[in-house]
Amino acid sequence: MSEGNAAVSARELVKPGVFGMRSARYVTDLVSEHGGLLAALAALIVISVLFAPHFASVANILDILRQMAFTGIIGLGMTLVIIAGEIDISVGSAVAFASALFGVVAVNWGWPFPVAAAGVLLATTVIGLCAGAVRAIFGVPSFIVTLALFSALKGGALLLTDAIPIPILDDNFNWWGTGAFMGLPVPALILAILFVIFSVIANRTSFGRSVYTIGGNAEAAYLSGVPVAAVRTVLFGLTGFLAGVSGLLQTSRLAAGNAGMGVGLEFAVITAVIVGGASLFGGKGSMLGTMLGGLFIAVLNNAMVLFGVNTYAQYVANGLVVLLAVLISALRSPGGAESGFLSIRRQR
Repeated sequence: MSEGNAAVSARELVKPGVFGMRSARYVTDLVSEHGGLLAALAALIVISVLFAPHFASVANILDILRQMAFTGIIGLGMTLVIIAGEIDISVGSAVAFASALFGVVAVNWGWPFPVAAAGVLLATTVIGLCAGAVRAIFGVPSFIVTLALFSALKGGALLLTDAIPIPILDDNFNWWGTGAFMGLPVPALILAILFVIFSVIANRTSFGRSVYTIGGNAEAAYLSGVPVAAVRTVLFGLTGFLAGVSGLLQTSRLAAGNAGMGVGLEFAVITAVIVGGASLFGGKGSMLGTMLGGLFIAVLNNAMVLFGVNTYAQYVANGLVVLLAVLISALRSPGGAESGFLSIRRQR
């Protein structure tokens, strides 16, 4: 492009109203895609502000953001997995394994904390890649592969620690889970950075386009030259990596390597993704939707605690939210029951 053309383009961009039109179009698309979720989230916040004690306090809002970050980080990878028509129910156990492994190598073995953290992330990533390879090469449904991994990683975490938490008393490490930067919780800031990265991956790269293509029709994607097996393998490696990140942050917050961590986390993550508009049958989903879904779940759980709702009743409420989201997903996906990880037919 010549300098003259570049100058013309620049002048076009700064014309009055151009940015306003783009912003209006973005808001319109946002409301069109996530209008129902936004309305439900707004209603929940208004009710909580009016009736839940201390809901609107700064400390409580920051706590909501912190809690959301632990599930939201994994949710970014889970979004891609579900868009591809797969599922990963091992992430809760992966978090526990990451926490236990870090406690052992950093405390018992005396590794420097940065080296120990890098080793944990490498381990969880490799484990995820291996699970993805089993899914891709042998055609085993991802639900079965990650169900086996769910049990194996949980058992591994308990073996590493003998089911006893390993105290980690280091202020610098603990800051990552409990500290704040510019007034915002560090885990929330890490989530924001990862959100930008994964949004670019999903929307601006050939890998992201391949994920959507595979979720729409894996057979057609294979015939059109998409490396289906490689993409599936990488997807599970990404969820393994993100589970490791979340595990390290939660370990930092609790100041202990704990094999009991992450119980039920996989369902919280999947709930956030589905509530955010992703289809369990593949081909549909977005990072923004997952963040909104995660925020909705975090606000709902926080409000129930402030209202004094029984813990067991909270499980029931979350289960109903998941069921409603899945039913909506099924209704929006004609023929969905014939595709996705729920299908038992073999795909290339």
